[in-house]
Amino acid sequence: MSIERIVLAFAGAMILISLALSQLHSLNWLWLAAFVGANMFQAAFTRFCQLAQFLKKLGKKPGPAF
Repeated sequence: MSIERIVLAFAGAMILISLALSQLHSLNWLWLAAFVGANMFQAAFTRFCQLAQFLKKLGKKPGPAF
């Protein structure tokens, strides 16, 4: 699996988890979804993603996202 697909899967999972936790526990979990969304938004313009940098250091290969 390429870095891009791992980042997309991780972001999607975090958003879904935060939505579930907001319904089960506290609405404050929606801040996690907002943080993930804001991080994805800034990465689209700055081309900087901390998770992608971390995965690259772990030896994962970049590839086409779609």
